[in-house]
Amino acid sequence: MGRRERLARLSRWYGPARPAFSGGNEAQLLRGGDQLFPLMRERIAAAAGEVWLATYIFHHDDAGQALLDSLVAAAARGVRVRVVVDGFGSLASLDWLERGVAGTGIALAEFRPLKKWWSWLEPGQLRRLHQKLCVVDGEYGFVGGINIIDDRDDLHHGMGEQPRLDFAVALRGPIVAPIEQAARAVWTRAWLGRDFGEELVNLVRSPEPVRRVRSLLRGVRMPRGERGRGDLPAPALPPVCAGFVLRDNLRQRRTIESAYVEAIDAAQTSVDLVTPYFYPGQAFRRALRTAAHRGVRVRLLLQGKVDYVLAGMAARALYVELLGHGVQIFEYTEAWLHAKVCVVDGRWATVGSSNIDPLSLLLNLEANVIVIDAPFAKSLEAEFDLAVAGARRVERGGGQGLRGVLGRAIVAWVAYVYLRVAGSTGRY
Repeated sequence: MGRRERLARLSRWYGPARPAFSGGNEAQLLRGGDQLFPLMRERIAAAAGEVWLATYIFHHDDAGQALLDSLVAAAARGVRVRVVVDGFGSLASLDWLERGVAGTGIALAEFRPLKKWWSWLEPGQLRRLHQKLCVVDGEYGFVGGINIIDDRDDLHHGMGEQPRLDFAVALRGPIVAPIEQAARAVWTRAWLGRDFGEELVNLVRSPEPVRRVRSLLRGVRMPRGERGRGDLPAPALPPVCAGFVLRDNLRQRRTIESAYVEAIDAAQTSVDLVTPYFYPGQAFRRALRTAAHRGVRVRLLLQGKVDYVLAGMAARALYVELLGHGVQIFEYTEAWLHAKVCVVDGRWATVGSSNIDPLSLLLNLEANVIVIDAPFAKSLEAEFDLAVAGARRVERGGGQGLRGVLGRAIVAWVAYVYLRVAGSTGRY
C-alpha cells in the first residue's frame, strides 16, 4: 500500500463525519419542557414495543416524576424501557431514580458513575453524557437541549418566575433510525460498564461466542455519517430534509463543530446562533468573522443571567474580537438561557445539546439534529427574534484595557489546563 493510500485510509478513519441526510421526515419545533414533556408522555403512553431515553439530568421534581410515571406504566404493559443518565448531571437524583424503577422492569444505566470519591481519579471522568434523546417504538424521536427538569427549576439557583429558554425537536421518519441507534449505543456502553463481569461470563458460556461479540459490538456502535466536506446539501430531498449529527470520543470528535463551521462558511445572508456557553476555537471564530466581513448579518444570543462566573468570563473574553469584526452580540436577561440552536439563511437550522465551548466540542457526548427546511427554519428564526427583542445588545468599547487582557489570559489558561487534564490534544 502506497503512502497516498495510507493517508486516504487515515483520513476516512479520523476525518470529520458529515451528517447523512434523509427526506420524508416530520419535524416539530418545541419550546421548553412545557411543550416537550406532554408530547413525550403522550408517545410513551401509546408505546407498544420499546422506549429509549438518554439524558444528562433526570431530576426528582414534578416534571421528572410525571415522566418517570409514564415510563413505569409503559414497562407494566410489557414495553421494553431503557434509560441512561449521566452520573454527574443526575447525581442528586440517582437514589430517587433507582427506587422508582426497582421491580418495574426498566433497565436504568448510569454513564460514568461518581458514587465513590476516587471515581474522579479515573480516566475520562471529565467526559460526560450530555445528549438529550428519546425514541419510542423506532417511530418517534426527540432531540434537543432540554433536560428532564421543570423549566423554572435551576439546580444551582432554585425556582425562577420565567421558564428558561430552551428547545427540542419532535421527529418522525427515516431520521429516527440513527437517533435510536445512538440512544442504544450510549445505554449499552453504560450498561456494560455496570455489568461487564456478567457479560463476560455470559459470553464464555454462550454456544455462539463470535455471534454474541458481534451483537455486543453492534450495540455500542454509534451511527456514522458521511465523510469529507462540501457545500450545504441542496434541498433536493422531499420535505423535511434532516440529518442527525453526533460528537463522541471515538470517530466523530469534531462532527458537530464541522457542521456548524461548514454552514457558517456557506452563509449568504444571515447567521443567528444561540448558546449559553460560548468559547469557540479558532476555526469557529474565523468562520463567524469571515461571514460578517462578507456582509452576512451574524447575531449571537448569549447569557445575560450568568449561572457560572467562569463561563461568563469565557464568553466576554471574546467580545472585543468579534464585535470588532462586525458580529452582533446580545445578552438574554429575561430568564436562564439553555438553548443551543442556530439558523443560517432562513433554511438551515440545528437544535441539540451541544454548546459552543470546549466541553461540548471536544469532550462530552453530544447530539444535534440539522433540519434543512424553510418553514422549520423560519419558525426557529421567529423564536430568535422574539428572544432578541427582550435582550440587551452589547456595544463596542469595553474589555480592551488591562483588565480585559488579564481576563482573556485567565480564561485561556483555565481552558488549556482543563482540556489537558481531560485528555484532549491538539489546538483549540
